[in-house]
Amino acid sequence: MIDATQTENFAIFAESLANTARRLVLEARATPESIEYKSDGSPVTDLDRRIESEMRALIEARYPEHGIYGEEFEDRNVDAEFVWVLDPIDGTAPFIAGIPVYGTLIALAHEGKPFLGVIEHPATCDRWVGACNMFARHNGRDVKVRSCKHLNEALMTNSNPDFLNSSEMVAFSALKSQVRYVQYGGSCYSYAVLASGRTDLAIDGALDAFDVFAPVAVIQGAGGIVSDWNGQAIDIHWKGEILAAGCEDIYNQALTILADHRVP
Repeated sequence: MIDATQTENFAIFAESLANTARRLVLEARATPESIEYKSDGSPVTDLDRRIESEMRALIEARYPEHGIYGEEFEDRNVDAEFVWVLDPIDGTAPFIAGIPVYGTLIALAHEGKPFLGVIEHPATCDRWVGACNMFARHNGRDVKVRSCKHLNEALMTNSNPDFLNSSEMVAFSALKSQVRYVQYGGSCYSYAVLASGRTDLAIDGALDAFDVFAPVAVIQGAGGIVSDWNGQAIDIHWKGEILAAGCEDIYNQALTILADHRVP
């Protein structure tokens, strides 16, 4: 059992990692980074690697027994009780383009599940910190998700429909037709504002655990719900589709539509 004091100590350390990431991003953003492309076509910069490398060094010095699962370097001890899950720049393409929705995602998994998360947005000086079923804060102030009873009243976000395969696109389009409005391109910022009660649903595909562990902790800390498109919980070995909602009503409505329109 993790008590409140231990949780706060982990949160303080996670914010120190976020401070490191913020410093590096603010130092680098005025200078174009060297860009490479991974085998899946996604971009990566030297800054991605610098941020993750510095965060790893700090974790290894403070918590040598903890595991580390990051986007840019080899996993370490991912079956440990506590594992740090790192995405140094979530939204590398927006970062390259100078569109300020990119951020750093820092999460602490406990027994393979999301526990604590930080969504750090250096370009806008915004930071969300949350622990599942305990708390969520935006720049130090408590935040909560909002209630929305019907999909036709819901504001939904999606990072990029190009990431969805043809089967997912059919289901996504069916859900899209039922909501009031869809906002695209927010990357991890979309999940942060859901936790703050500004939106109602967030949906994406083709993601990895390092893309979602911090948002899961923050949203669940704010009273929201996060799962895959089948209603299954996210764990450290997960990859694929994610659905986040501010309340149970539209979460269940969205799950039903997604299930009814999946193409085998």
